[in-house]
Amino acid sequence: MIEALHPVAARIAAALLARGDTVAVADGASGGLISAALLTVPGALGFYVGGGVVYSLRSREVLFGLERAAFRGMRSASADYALLQARAIRDNLGADWGLAETGAAGGSAHPLGVGSGISVAAVVGPGVELTCRTETGSDARIGNIEAFAVAALGLLERALAG
Repeated sequence: MIEALHPVAARIAAALLARGDTVAVADGASGGLISAALLTVPGALGFYVGGGVVYSLRSREVLFGLERAAFRGMRSASADYALLQARAIRDNLGADWGLAETGAAGGSAHPLGVGSGISVAAVVGPGVELTCRTETGSDARIGNIEAFAVAALGLLERALAG
């Protein structure tokens, strides 16, 4: 799958490099696949400042630098939650763009009750805030992880295209 994601990652890299911009990524149910795809591009250090897999409350606190109260009333796999994460990862890592994905890959019960195969991605950047929701209707974990990464990368590519 990572090889199939390389072409979109290369287009994203070219767009970011042409602008002189950088991106930070908060992978959720995508399990790191979004970041891994971007890192397939040689010279990724020129546009990718870092990120992490947000898979626990502790990782969320460390990566975003926000108190738990900032998330009060928000639900995982929602546009508000994804936007908050995209802003936080961008700001905390000092990037121009932030990309976040949150959802439930399936195969087990989500601790917050999110249905399997549901993900929301968010992109924030100069004058841009976009979200997209993906619903696969499946409990197939690997397929969902792939679908979530494809959707998130597609959203970033659309945002960069204007």
